[in-house]
Amino acid sequence: MMIADLIDGEDFRNRLVALGIRIPEGACPETCARMALLKHVEVGVPGLQDLVRELSEQTDVMLPSVRQALERYLLPGLR
Repeated sequence: MMIADLIDGEDFRNRLVALGIRIPEGACPETCARMALLKHVEVGVPGLQDLVRELSEQTDVMLPSVRQALERYLLPGLR
């Protein structure tokens, strides 16, 4: 049996923090996505578009709250 690691809110936050986006610990996926988009609009975030593209291909192993935040804020905001 194969067990997949789910992309949860903390994993989502950690991936954004690794790109240099300051996000408070315990922030919900919606807050993470909004803060990432704001930072991208203000100064740009190298690697954010690549991360969003990668995550959008993994929605089958993503918690619904992360998928909704990605689809509501980052996918439309980065087009």
